[in-house]
Amino acid sequence: MKYFLLLCLSYLYLSANAHIFVLHRFGDDKHPSTNSSIEQLKSQFEYLKKNNYEVVTTSKIIYNLKNNIQIPDNWVAFHIDDAYKSFYTNGLELFKEYNYPFSLYVYVKATNEKYGDFMTWDELKESSKFGEIGLHSYSHAHLTKLSKEELINDTKKAYEIFEKNMGFKPKGYVYPYGEYDDEVKNIIKDFNFDYICNQNSGSVNLKSDIYDIDRVALVGKANIKEKLRYKSLEATWIEPKSFPEDGMLKTIKVKVDPSIKNAKLYVSRYGWQDIKVKDGIIQTNFDKKLLLNRNRVIIGTDYYTISTKLLIK
Repeated sequence: MKYFLLLCLSYLYLSANAHIFVLHRFGDDKHPSTNSSIEQLKSQFEYLKKNNYEVVTTSKIIYNLKNNIQIPDNWVAFHIDDAYKSFYTNGLELFKEYNYPFSLYVYVKATNEKYGDFMTWDELKESSKFGEIGLHSYSHAHLTKLSKEELINDTKKAYEIFEKNMGFKPKGYVYPYGEYDDEVKNIIKDFNFDYICNQNSGSVNLKSDIYDIDRVALVGKANIKEKLRYKSLEATWIEPKSFPEDGMLKTIKVKVDPSIKNAKLYVSRYGWQDIKVKDGIIQTNFDKKLLLNRNRVIIGTDYYTISTKLLIK
């Protein structure tokens, strides 16, 4: 019985999943695709409060991940990308009212050159009293389109300007547009950030890659109860590795837990299909042309327990 209880506790320990939600604008009806109304945000906060979720800092999640300490299922973190001024004027007060921390990621060029729709360095310093501030690149470029030298220079410039103005080093980095590949990831890693985040729906657990943390978009009238169902599937992508030169996605091959017998496959514009798993290997000859410049290939045990490969032309 003692062994059985330990086994159950071990399973719960390994399967616990925290969630990171991405927000952009607040109470800004001019940009509905990236906007969260204050009423909707308050409703989401109330749901978390009533259902005993704990809103924590990203650093708290990363500390547990680095030190192999349980990451509770009821932990939630909020990320604010770009540092739009509407967070400071409309969103910050609600975070303060609920005493919810946040992590805000700065599009450095926009702030440094005083673009009108973005927060100033003084506003970022004030916001840092209530949350964590990290990097969202200098130029907000499509990073996979940059040369190695351009990417290094962009990140170095962002890092130095950020440190000069904020008075501390940024601990976290999030990719512009959520776009990256292995080369981009490895270059950004060399700057010794504590963590790097993508924007692939999923969760954070003890098997998460600290330099490839999943985050779930939460904008507009998103149903937070549904979004909390997402979990990251542990998977090793064998094929594809990158956007194919001829645009044809020929083979999909992914290694998963051998106990999985059936899975689902999604490719942008082609929808979902059921697929078999043999000895822990998902393999299929897809043989279809990718229809977008930015494509998601997803495998999962269901529609919510998933692993994503982003293919960018």
